[in-house]
Amino acid sequence: MKTWHEDDEFWRTMAPALFARRHWEDASLEVDGVLRLTEIPAGSRVLDLCCGPGRHSLELARRGFQVTAVDRNTEYLDRAKIQAEKEALEIEFVQEDMRRFRRSSAFHLALNLYTSFGYFEDPQEDLQVAENLSASLKSGGKLIMEMMGREVLARIFRERDWRHTDEGDFLLEERQISPDWTWMENKWILIKNQKIRAFQLSLRLYGASDLAQLLRESGFPDVRQFGSLQGTPYDHTAKRLVILAVKQ
Repeated sequence: MKTWHEDDEFWRTMAPALFARRHWEDASLEVDGVLRLTEIPAGSRVLDLCCGPGRHSLELARRGFQVTAVDRNTEYLDRAKIQAEKEALEIEFVQEDMRRFRRSSAFHLALNLYTSFGYFEDPQEDLQVAENLSASLKSGGKLIMEMMGREVLARIFRERDWRHTDEGDFLLEERQISPDWTWMENKWILIKNQKIRAFQLSLRLYGASDLAQLLRESGFPDVRQFGSLQGTPYDHTAKRLVILAVKQ
């Protein structure tokens, strides 16, 4: 049986909510932040792991970086390819599961953004992803991860939320947290054209310290935490958990 993250219907149905207009508009500023934090040279080789429809891959390619964009969802990759062709951008697109993609010492920078980590029930699979990222970076290469940190979620947590999508549909999110705050079960209910679609999804919750420990075990001795891609502190005002890790 397929899990939620392997369900193409989930990604297809929820694409307007996951990648709303504001998310595309934010991509340029987010890439600005990544480049300030990492200070990688122009033209560096960049891996965008779990690239989705290519928000950051496209922006990096526009700025002259050599981008490899990896995702398991072929529809998202096709969407990104069409846009890259329209703009005459050279991007390598790879359809692969994050647990399996590994390219030895190939990249100066790896990205895993927009809470694209912690999908798997077995924590060893998260470790495998982190080890793949480490193996794919050159010595001294840098990793940026960006997600909803456990500390941030605990501060802003709500059991349910309603919101409109850009298309005018309603999306209800219901959330349930495990007693030890390491796992979250979500139910997403989309009301579109008077029809209801519901999906169950789940996610491992990482805090700053346990994610840093996992990365150190994976070959990243230097791990720093921030509260945004703009490099703000990871404190009581943080909106996201951002990790900058350097491969030994």
